[in-house]
Amino acid sequence: MAEPKYISTREAAKRLGLSLGTVQQMVERGELRAWKTAGGHRRIDEASVESYHQRARTGATVANGTRALRLLIAEDDRILQKLYTHTLEGWGLPLEVQLVTSGFDALLEIGRHPPDLLITDLNMPGLNGFQMIRRIRENKLTAGTDIVVVSGMSDDEIADEGGLPDDVTRYGKPVPFKELRGYVQAKVAQLRREHSA
Repeated sequence: MAEPKYISTREAAKRLGLSLGTVQQMVERGELRAWKTAGGHRRIDEASVESYHQRARTGATVANGTRALRLLIAEDDRILQKLYTHTLEGWGLPLEVQLVTSGFDALLEIGRHPPDLLITDLNMPGLNGFQMIRRIRENKLTAGTDIVVVSGMSDDEIADEGGLPDDVTRYGKPVPFKELRGYVQAKVAQLRREHSA
């Protein structure tokens, strides 16, 4: 039996097309098998990276054969990232959740594995939510992506940035998980209907 091969976080991020931070979060959540060296560096099991990549390409499926709803969350606040992860896991819905920390990482992820739903903040480092949403809507391959904005910005602040497209759903902060759950449940039901049609 071959010895498992281990790769660095940077190499895993490169292979998966994700940011270093996202891969580190995946390790912390147990989505990728890894261990830490005496110096504190992560070494990730290459087979778990390949397995994750394969699942992402084909779309995870649930018991009835319907694939899980692909949900991409763009949020740079670490506390909110953990809150999203913990809360969504508790819903018991067939979700494949990916977390990114910037608009740029979100665009990369959308280009590789288009989500069924994007939940995003507006204030993010580098490429902010407004710029990211504009690019998504300008690209005919991604223009139909369902987008939910969760932001603490006021109506006036959003208007000063050029506003949001009419088809973007917006919620304020703190994150309204009850309303989000209803939105996500509706998307899951829509996916099931499309699968059974």
